[in-house]
Amino acid sequence: MPANRLKEFLDSQQVKYVTINHSTAYTSQEIAQSVHIPGDKVAKTVMVKIDGNMAMAVLPATEKVSIDMLKQVSGAGSVELASEREFQDRFPGCELGAMPPFGNLYGMQVFGAASLPHNEIAFNAGSHTEVIRMSYKDWERLVRPTIVELSRQLNW
Repeated sequence: MPANRLKEFLDSQQVKYVTINHSTAYTSQEIAQSVHIPGDKVAKTVMVKIDGNMAMAVLPATEKVSIDMLKQVSGAGSVELASEREFQDRFPGCELGAMPPFGNLYGMQVFGAASLPHNEIAFNAGSHTEVIRMSYKDWERLVRPTIVELSRQLNW
């Protein structure tokens, strides 16, 4: 989903947001530094397979998805990280690894970490050079994620 398509969707839903352009960054921590937003306010999207179905886990950049926790809260028989090859064609117009946390637009279940900030979040807008910052409540209203404990703090 190119940023324009995402913006059109947000505009159609009357969502207020800010677009931030930045130098090329590939990791969520690099993005947070580049746009001067604390890492716990930058949401990263981790692609997972739950009982063979592609899904998104959305969590703060400062955390790591716990496969065991996700398996437990989803009630799935199997949960594993998806390889880039498995999802590279699922997000037309998006750069690989820069998909926004809107799995609902792609027919995917979305699991959101309970630790996501509840005031506002920032996330990749489909490229490695653009971020969208918006209200968490609007994101939750549009995506309707399953909010669960699914991550742990990264150890530096």
